[in-house]
Amino acid sequence: MRAAERSAWWQPETLREAVAAPSSESADGGEESAGGRVPFWALMAFTFVLLLAPQEFIPVLAPMRLGLLTAAVAITTHVADRFTHRRPVMRVTRETVVAAGIAIWALVTLPWSYWPGGSLAFLLDMYFKTLAIFWLLGNVVNTRERLRLAAWGLALMAVPLAAFGVHEYHAGRFMDEGPVKRILSYEAPLTANPNDLALVLNLILPVTLALALLQEATGLRLLLLGCAALDAVAVILTFSRAGFICLALTGLIYVVKLIRRPERGWVVAAIVLTVACAPLLPSGYLERLRTITDIRSDPTGSAQERWGDTQAAIHLVSQSPIIGAGVGMNILALNDMRGALWKKVHNVYLEYAVDLGVPGLVLFLVIQAGCFRTAASVMRRTAGRSVWRDLFLLAEGIQVSLAVFAVAALFHPVAYHFYFYYMAGLALAARAACDAETQG
Repeated sequence: MRAAERSAWWQPETLREAVAAPSSESADGGEESAGGRVPFWALMAFTFVLLLAPQEFIPVLAPMRLGLLTAAVAITTHVADRFTHRRPVMRVTRETVVAAGIAIWALVTLPWSYWPGGSLAFLLDMYFKTLAIFWLLGNVVNTRERLRLAAWGLALMAVPLAAFGVHEYHAGRFMDEGPVKRILSYEAPLTANPNDLALVLNLILPVTLALALLQEATGLRLLLLGCAALDAVAVILTFSRAGFICLALTGLIYVVKLIRRPERGWVVAAIVLTVACAPLLPSGYLERLRTITDIRSDPTGSAQERWGDTQAAIHLVSQSPIIGAGVGMNILALNDMRGALWKKVHNVYLEYAVDLGVPGLVLFLVIQAGCFRTAASVMRRTAGRSVWRDLFLLAEGIQVSLAVFAVAALFHPVAYHFYFYYMAGLALAARAACDAETQG
């Protein structure tokens, strides 16, 4: 990367445009117009509200419904800008079409739902919103600079989440006084419990590492590696078993990738640091991890309960493999099968299969595989080209996040939430940014 680029890449677009020659798209009032910038920053504001929930700490903001407001601004300004410049409202990709197919299949199966009205409300209140952000990410985050800014935003927004988890542990504020002490969760839509907090941090961690690898300045690289380390510590302090598995997976993937690159020295340093810090693991953590392989040893009973729910969910799928119980209705179906515990099945794949039958599960797997391949295609197109190193590393980080979610999905009831679809949207954004560079 040239010196002029190193000094300017981090600047907001308004400053970047003042020092950079107009691209072929910005010259005709396209992607870099003011109308194009507003939806991007509104989308970043939505991400801030989604992750950090300022209304929970400043009650006067609650009536403003900041999440809905920022998402509405992002969508309406994007659509208005596209109409103004006579451009397609959205990039039609196989992943967006298949995602629409899930929504259509959910609507088709409504008459057979355990509770049709509840399924419709679930679609309107949850899944349609998730799909809107998924679509928006792939259309608004469409330049290298915006992709970098989005990555920086996620990395920095994860810091207060991780710091909160560490603070709660050291302050001794736990959910209960049971056999396993779990920290209180950060009051935000995606971090309602310790397991969700660990999931969010694990999904953002690879993006943070990608940014760290991208930096040529040692100070910035160390700063980002410090953020990544804080994320990892917070994941451990959640005592989330799935969180540990995903954290270990991220570490393993990057060790395999980087050991053959010039950054192998950082890998060796990270391994040495990890081994040195092993004695500092919190009391009871290793015992908690042992319940991953020995379900009966879990003193809280959660592992045994989830295994029972998994078996019940598989039985439900065998009974209704095509139609399912209705979108969002796996709770009612499980109540009918094993008693009224009012808990979801803790497995994304089984959620889709129970709710929407095998067709719903297959559609989700197609999106999942498609987004993973999309990130891989960006990596192939940019590999070995120093001028596009940022795109390569960010696509790699997004791909690792998608791989992490593929494993985390075995343990979390988050089929229709933003966790997967946000990272999947970033995969589409990486392709859009790559297309803009290679076709510009």
